[in-house]
Amino acid sequence: MKKPFCIGVAGGTGSGKTTVAERILQRVGAGRILQITQDRYYRDLSHLPTTERAHRNFDHPNSIDADLLVEQLQSLIAGHSVRIPRYDFSRHLRMLEGEMVEPRPVILLEGILIFALPEIRRLLELKIFVDTDADIRFIRRLQRDIHERGRSVESVIEQYQETVRPMHLEFVEPSKRWADIIIPEGGFNTVALDVVISRIERVDEGAFEAVE
Repeated sequence: MKKPFCIGVAGGTGSGKTTVAERILQRVGAGRILQITQDRYYRDLSHLPTTERAHRNFDHPNSIDADLLVEQLQSLIAGHSVRIPRYDFSRHLRMLEGEMVEPRPVILLEGILIFALPEIRRLLELKIFVDTDADIRFIRRLQRDIHERGRSVESVIEQYQETVRPMHLEFVEPSKRWADIIIPEGGFNTVALDVVISRIERVDEGAFEAVE
């Protein structure tokens, strides 16, 4: 297999990044793509009291273990397997057992802050920003955190006002300028997705054939 092609999908919380990533997987083929999320690389907070962990700023670039993410991306690009971490969002801890993954022709990294970190950004050969209105993003985050992460409505609103919105305006929104492609309406914008898929398929068809 030749050198993997690295794609980054960024955008605000609830923008539809995951939907875009899923559409790419469906169109290109899940067997050809290794999908990694930035959320796996949140720093371990086991050294802090339980009550203090929930109040940390998870939307600042410093909340991400960028050194580990860069190291593992570089290893995957070089053709090596890595053990990516797992993160427990209910307790804000990195789990002891990671997940062993192997490189594939396309590596797709998804996360809100990946374009805000230059050491990560320089490893991405195609950068996609999913641009969605703030009210829609907030509603999606509210629903996700309540149903998937066991949060209360009050805690989600408090976090959104204290850190999510300010950090979006300071780091996420400005990082849009680094994008090669901006997709409005997320995974429902079929025209933009056609452009992305066409770009991926032109990279190296021989690399795709190697995994079939």
